[in-house]
Amino acid sequence: MIHRTLHALSRTRTAIRERQQGFTLIELLVVVLIIGVLAAVAIPIFLNQQEGAKDSAVKAQITQAKTAVVAEIVTNGFPANLAAASAYTPSNDVTVVLTGSATAFCISGQFDGSARIFVIDDNGAALQGTCVSNVATP
Repeated sequence: MIHRTLHALSRTRTAIRERQQGFTLIELLVVVLIIGVLAAVAIPIFLNQQEGAKDSAVKAQITQAKTAVVAEIVTNGFPANLAAASAYTPSNDVTVVLTGSATAFCISGQFDGSARIFVIDDNGAALQGTCVSNVATP
């Protein structure tokens, strides 16, 4: 009799254990917390990568514009604007402006929607700043 009762209890316990499926509330909260921490770390890193890529695109565009302007100066004289520099291909996302003359020029560029402006002149490399009297200044 005791043996049968113990066996029945054992079967009942096994049946209850087999029916219980899923996760506890604590386990779900821990998973949500871990996902939140990962998102809090990953999102700012991703946004910084995007800004860096935009900055690189602007620097590449103004460097390409400088090369085109120098080539145009050598062959035909100072171009009236960047469109006159035949070697320059404008980007849809970057606004580039040429100022200056055949003796000194400055090119500024800005990614659409960004507050940062990058400049390059006839003597230097691309840097963040403004064009003052045809000279790139930080």
